[in-house]
Amino acid sequence: MKLKALIVDDEYPAREELRLHLSQYDTIEIVGEAATVEEAITLISGISYDLVFLDINFPVSNGIDLGKRILALSNDIQIIYVTAFEKYALDAFGVNAVDYILKPIDPSDFDRAIQKVLKYQDLKSLNQISGTIENKPEHLEVSNTVQEISKITAELDGKIILVDEADIVYAYAEKGYVFLKLSKQTLITKYTLNTLEEKLKSPSFFRASRSHLVNLNKISEIAPYFKSSIHLVMKDSEKSKVVVSRRQTKILRSLLDF
Repeated sequence: MKLKALIVDDEYPAREELRLHLSQYDTIEIVGEAATVEEAITLISGISYDLVFLDINFPVSNGIDLGKRILALSNDIQIIYVTAFEKYALDAFGVNAVDYILKPIDPSDFDRAIQKVLKYQDLKSLNQISGTIENKPEHLEVSNTVQEISKITAELDGKIILVDEADIVYAYAEKGYVFLKLSKQTLITKYTLNTLEEKLKSPSFFRASRSHLVNLNKISEIAPYFKSSIHLVMKDSEKSKVVVSRRQTKILRSLLDF
């Protein structure tokens, strides 16, 4: 099945260039074009798109705001920004963008972005197959069982990194972005903290506060903090301290029996 793509750019030559690049990929079909933000929202509301190519600069709104509106309609649409403005790259990851390509388009940059999309779709298909297998009646025999995937995607220096759940010390939200803290690295993710919490399969992850999700296996110390709350000293190279909210402190005390 081909991926349904939407091109959103107020300049016709830019849309034409994207059509030319996409003609090299048999797995992607362009089923819509929009020159304005409102046109794009109308199209997305009527068709289930898999992929949106989005500019930043529009006469009335901007592509970052449109990205947020797209995610509000569906969090399953992948967004690739194609723009002449380099300064919005970090903002783009705040709306879970797959990639950020500068104009004029470099074919290798474009192909890198498409391969990210295709890899995500492959993982999504595997997860769906795995779920189907798990829901089969017990008396049915399944010859080829798909293993449950326990990897989380993150980004470092423009590269997509697959992170083992067990290597995550904690995750935190800051200034509209969500980061994974490993032992010696900090990676940025495209997820919200709520989405990340849902994706993590291991029961060892605990929501310490609205902004922090911790791996209970990576706690080295628990210390009193303020007004009956506590902070956790984590097993990363910096021995980071994570404050647990008072409400969550009660739950954690019961969970760890201390």
